[in-house]
Amino acid sequence: MPSGVIAAAFAPAGRRYHPHLQPPTTPTRRLRQPLRRGAARARRYTEEVPRAALSASVGVFIAALLAFIAIGAALPVLPVFVRGPLHASNLAVGVVVGAFSVTSVFCRPLAGRLADRRGRRVVLVAGALAMSLGGLLYLFAHTVATLLIARLVVGIGEGSLYTAGATWAVDLAPEGRQGLALGLFGLAVWGGLSLGPLAGELLHSAFGYDAVWALTAALPFAGAVIAACMREPAAALRAGPRARLALFPREARRPGAALALANVGYAALAGFVVLDLRAHGVAGGASVFTAFAVAVFASRVVLSPLPDRVGARATATGAALFEALGLGIIALAGSLSAALAGALIVGVGFAMLFPSLALMVVGGVGEERRGSALGAFTAFFDIGVGLGAPLAGATAALAGYSAVFILGALAALGTAALVAFSASPRLATPLAAGASERH
Repeated sequence: MPSGVIAAAFAPAGRRYHPHLQPPTTPTRRLRQPLRRGAARARRYTEEVPRAALSASVGVFIAALLAFIAIGAALPVLPVFVRGPLHASNLAVGVVVGAFSVTSVFCRPLAGRLADRRGRRVVLVAGALAMSLGGLLYLFAHTVATLLIARLVVGIGEGSLYTAGATWAVDLAPEGRQGLALGLFGLAVWGGLSLGPLAGELLHSAFGYDAVWALTAALPFAGAVIAACMREPAAALRAGPRARLALFPREARRPGAALALANVGYAALAGFVVLDLRAHGVAGGASVFTAFAVAVFASRVVLSPLPDRVGARATATGAALFEALGLGIIALAGSLSAALAGALIVGVGFAMLFPSLALMVVGGVGEERRGSALGAFTAFFDIGVGLGAPLAGATAALAGYSAVFILGALAALGTAALVAFSASPRLATPLAAGASERH
């Protein structure tokens, strides 16, 4: 994907061209114009950033990308490993897939405080090394209990790495470009989750489980080495007392609960789409999760202005309905093509849920409490996966794999209901342009 397109997607709103003042264009020219405008914005962005800061920004991006490729590589392999060599139940699959969220949700606020006091680099490097240690522990996991320990260690690393990396990306961005920096950092996450499952499935097919586990250890370690060699700005080192804030501010609770419900579908897709298709005699299940991640990645680029234009509540409601529709298609799918179509629809909906729900949080708090509110909101992502994965596993054990996706669809409908009947009327209308870029 050209960097200009990514930059264009996160460029400030308000620069529009009047349609009646434009000369007639051919279809080819209409396609080229956004790419050229995006490339121009990307050039302006790089000109605004000092060379050292730009190098560090690239380093943070690469470190995050490597770490999330490692996370993605394990996703399609873990369920098969639990059901195969470990001879465990579907419930165990759900527990193992969601276990890393337990430690991740607790580490995010702690890592953020430590990053403020000790610097971003030390927390990012420590998180990457913890993820690498978790990958090594996979190699020695011969029971569900030891595999759970490995997943919990990976969760500690992921929560620390994501928090420090996102904060560092904002530190390095020029004034007025923090939203673009966060957007690009988010693309590293979904880029890794797009490439990782395919890499994991290919390695597993060619060389077995140990090759996948070795990859999940090597990539975060490489990211730690890259981060350790980067310099961070002096402004990133802050010390002093911190104001006491609510752990879960009221403004984050309804959007956060909506996000947690939506993540039941994500947990179902991550943990059971491979097993569901295998039960139907269909191979290539890992490509379904890859299609989902690619859809999320592309939708974040193309549709990011939507919450500002049509309103956070309307966007979130429509996104939740899209997710429910896609999960319903997967539940009924008897072929790889149908499952891929469902995953693409789920990806579009899931991509727009986070920024639109985050915009609801931002619109409900003042600037002095925005970090606390968004931190609590982000924690609901892990809460949703941590609770949704075991619930999906129990559903699979009781009613079969298709029921897991029906459960996810019902949870997504619950998300739509929570958002649509939100008590705050101002969330139904578009908020100030650019607010959504701060997630």
